[in-house]
Amino acid sequence: MEAAMRRGLRDLGYVEGQNLVIESRSFGGEADGLPGIIGELVRMKVDAIIVGGTQVALAAKKATQRIPIIFAIADNPVESGVVTSLARPGGNLTGVTDIAGELGGKRIELLKESIPKISRLAVLSWKPDGPGNVAELHEIESAGRVLGVDVHPVEVSGPDALANSFSAMTKAGVRVFMGLTDTRFAVNRQRVVDLAAKHRLPAIYPERLFVEAGGLMSYGTNRAEWRRRVVYFIDRILKGSKPADLPVEQPMKFEFVINLKTAKQIGVTIPPNVLARADRVIR
Repeated sequence: MEAAMRRGLRDLGYVEGQNLVIESRSFGGEADGLPGIIGELVRMKVDAIIVGGTQVALAAKKATQRIPIIFAIADNPVESGVVTSLARPGGNLTGVTDIAGELGGKRIELLKESIPKISRLAVLSWKPDGPGNVAELHEIESAGRVLGVDVHPVEVSGPDALANSFSAMTKAGVRVFMGLTDTRFAVNRQRVVDLAAKHRLPAIYPERLFVEAGGLMSYGTNRAEWRRRVVYFIDRILKGSKPADLPVEQPMKFEFVINLKTAKQIGVTIPPNVLARADRVIR
């Protein structure tokens, strides 16, 4: 659990070692390890399980219908079968959904404004694709047609295949890329960012963590906001509320972050009008 959420829980009176025990687990982006990790938590009879992303939420839902599950930033939770609806989740899951997958058009617009000469854009797509990834790619392709940018999907079959995917991009003559909103990319963000730097490829990412790791720019959900809302759900459930009675929430604040250090390293000059729109600039 992130330090910010731990602080939020302390602000509400939850103190680890006194009235709260937190068991943290990580699956490293490899889906094969999820059943074992979640199964262990279920056997421990924890009071609630907090998960990140649609993939983990679905695995937790399969593992237990009894323990409350709170998801942090799950994409398309209704379409993917995580919950019945946003207003009435049903079952034992609720939390915060992300509309990052719906922001693909905005990201390509910001990328085009930052680097006006781009005509081809590679989109990294992790296989197998989830429903959210397919919808996000379609939106990016639609925005590309409007902006005169040819969208070139590039598949990634796993962490070890990332290097080959970047090589495929450069061989195809693509000089700029973006990744779909996918937990597996987030888990492997340092490798993605390092490969982008190696190939001198500008990119826009779905969240700030990539930019803090050395990526060029990002546009997506304000993480501080969703952390607060996840803490709200944890508090309500520990006090007896049922997930089915707590509507799934969507973020309302988004942030645009630019890393000027990276821009200089890869030889990109960000126009002043784009810099002025950034919520945060790393210099």
